Amino acid sequence: MSWVRFTKTGVAVVATSAAAVLALDMTNERRFQRQVKDHFRTVHADRLAELNKRAPSALPTRKDILTNLSKGEEFDVLIIGGGATGAGVALDAQTRGLKTALVELDDFSSGTSSRSTKLIHGGVRYLQAAIMKLDLEQYRMVKEALFERHNLLEIAPHLSSPLPIMLPIYKLWQVPYYWSGIKAYDFVSGKRVLKNSFFINKSQALERFPMLRNESLKGALIYYDGQHNDARMNLAIILTAIRHGAACANHVRVEKLNKDETGKVIGAHVRDMVTGGEWDIKAKAVINATGPFTDSIRLMGDPETARPICAPSSGVHITLPGYYSPSNTGLLDPDTSDGRVIFFLPWERMTIAGTTDAPSDVTLSPQPTDHDIEFILQEIRGYLSKDVSVRRGDVMSAWSGLRPLVRDPNKKDTKSLARNHIIEVGKSGLITIAGGKWTTYRHMAEETVDRVVEVHGLKTENGCVTPGLLLEGAHDWNSLQYIHLVQDYGMEVDVAQHLSNTYGDRAFVVARMCKMTGKRWPIVGQRLHPEFPYLDAEVRYAVREYACTAIDVIARRMRLAFLNTYAAHEVLPDVVRVMGQELGWSSAEQRAQLEKARTFIDMEMGQNAKQTAVSNVALNLTKEEMQRAKERFQQLDKDRKGHITVNDLRKHFREHNQKIDERVLHELLNEVDLNKNGEIEIAEFFQLYSGLKGGQLTGNRLVGYLDEIHGTPSVNRACGGI
Repeated sequence: MSWVRFTKTGVAVVATSAAAVLALDMTNERRFQRQVKDHFRTVHADRLAELNKRAPSALPTRKDILTNLSKGEEFDVLIIGGGATGAGVALDAQTRGLKTALVELDDFSSGTSSRSTKLIHGGVRYLQAAIMKLDLEQYRMVKEALFERHNLLEIAPHLSSPLPIMLPIYKLWQVPYYWSGIKAYDFVSGKRVLKNSFFINKSQALERFPMLRNESLKGALIYYDGQHNDARMNLAIILTAIRHGAACANHVRVEKLNKDETGKVIGAHVRDMVTGGEWDIKAKAVINATGPFTDSIRLMGDPETARPICAPSSGVHITLPGYYSPSNTGLLDPDTSDGRVIFFLPWERMTIAGTTDAPSDVTLSPQPTDHDIEFILQEIRGYLSKDVSVRRGDVMSAWSGLRPLVRDPNKKDTKSLARNHIIEVGKSGLITIAGGKWTTYRHMAEETVDRVVEVHGLKTENGCVTPGLLLEGAHDWNSLQYIHLVQDYGMEVDVAQHLSNTYGDRAFVVARMCKMTGKRWPIVGQRLHPEFPYLDAEVRYAVREYACTAIDVIARRMRLAFLNTYAAHEVLPDVVRVMGQELGWSSAEQRAQLEKARTFIDMEMGQNAKQTAVSNVALNLTKEEMQRAKERFQQLDKDRKGHITVNDLRKHFREHNQKIDERVLHELLNEVDLNKNGEIEIAEFFQLYSGLKGGQLTGNRLVGYLDEIHGTPSVNRACGGI
């Protein structure tokens, strides 16, 4: 096909796109709804101004909240589920003047809401479908998401920011095609567009993203979406709801729904997973916002009539070192080998890539598979320069999130999945909100509370005021706040930036909890790990923010488990020690917390998948390399037992005057012990060196110590990585 024809096609697409967008946007229905909402929000402007005053007092303790939940008073609303949607419903209901309670089985944001792509987006793919198929429903979904994107960036500027995303173009015909779609995205954003998209040529694209594959590269399109710290954003919504009076508790399980004599749901029987205490919570209305677990609560409410509606889909992401991407530009591959979209994004000074999309069973502990990780790595290799070796061993962490796709029970066609969220009113009066996506959590909450008020006849003080309602940490924050932390407290710059961008204007509270380092610089701020800006004081502050387990801290109050599993393992003893002091844990409880957290990292953060990858590595050592590896093995196995134990490691290091902590000795053995029998066998030793040579592994401390002691490396490692 000729270039002229491509150009004409592009122009035609632009014209069709603009006409379709205009036709959809100017429907009387949308104009009417917009006028009503604008009027509604103006009416409640005074209420919003009052709510946006920063609360000076400390948060109530978890004990105080549980006392409030268990004293027998009736709540207007009880929400089950503490993810983004449940948190949004709690904040909306409470700020309307409804007495609100929320319980979460695990930790706030422990499920899907902490395992997203970290984007706040309108859905450029949905817009393409809306335009090409003149699909009004998908268009409205994009329009709604773009409003919510803008709102979220305003109400939590410390946790979110615009991110330029590059769409590399390798075929000339794609230039007008993609350009028209991205420009339509800007157009639909209207006055809420973050920044206008633009085209850059090949040299400009390589200057912005040097690692990009340059063969046949024609240029690239740059468009803007938002990015955020998803688990922290979820927690900010919860904390804001609590500050406004909602009673929200994590680690509280709903055992059953209580009903009156007519079968209407009037509350729930719950159990505190920390203390084991049980009680009833009375409520005029109960809302099911449990994401992938939607059906289990629906069946509690209506066991005879509720048909399963949730079809979870597993999305896997991986974390790579920060040098894989520029610090300020993401990458989008819209046309992978199997049609899925892959994002490649800078996040928390690392790089995340994903996602896959595959049907999955409902589980509390979704695990990434080595197959999904390899798929993402293979796609990455396709659009990065051949000079960049994308190695399996560079995967620092990997996780799976369950996207709660749903079938609309109100439609006869049960085969198709709903593109947006659905709200269901059960026969028992149980309200279920399901589906949707992170970006639209607030709108989903607004519609849910509207429905609850209508169905249950609840009396509110005002309407929805969450558009423009500032979240925890946003009130007095500005982008230069970190400088005050450096100057006033003597903190390192990266630590100050992390505190400011995590806690917002509450960062000063954390800073005041820091102890002196005893050094000239930094004056305060003891790091948990030398490679990351997390402080031991944050662990103490995390307990104030309702962290109950070590997993709550390393996965959600901090994001270390998502960023680097090795570092997460290394800080665990200190995290447990500090939490033990704060929560009065016994020695047995501290050991149990360590074990649970280590299991979480291995199973849910990709360590087991990495060991599977290493176990499957074909031996690729030369005869000389195998002999040198065998000699190293025998230097440790002096008794010629055929395996290496912790005692062997301990003796070897002592003989060479190496002081290795006992905990580290066990970690060194565990990293090489693939079959987990407490010993390193010669076959596992060969597998280790093969993985290092082939790039499936890029770091092993035992080999590093042995090379330091004995000099010359025993095997040539790929790209020099350890």
